[in-house]
Amino acid sequence: MKQYYVYILKCSDNSYYTGVTNNIEQRLQYHQEGISPDSYTYTRRPVEVVFHTEFNDVNQAIAFEKQVKGWSRKKKEAIINDEWEKLPNLSKRRTPNK
Repeated sequence: MKQYYVYILKCSDNSYYTGVTNNIEQRLQYHQEGISPDSYTYTRRPVEVVFHTEFNDVNQAIAFEKQVKGWSRKKKEAIINDEWEKLPNLSKRRTPNK
């Protein structure tokens, strides 16, 4: 069965990059070598994998990647630190409705 990975890289400028792949080692090498000058990580190398999770279904992996890409830095850091229980509180609206 094929595995798919959603991963988060920490870039040299301290930013995070989220992606999806079916070969995490090869994808990390691709980011490290800077093969594509148009990629987000090209000018932010070196990068390191700080989080990854596996999926058996590519559609679930893509959906989770899109979800994480929309998250705040604090939410990403919660899953990086394996603090999934913090996500509900980090999802609460911080400003009152008007």
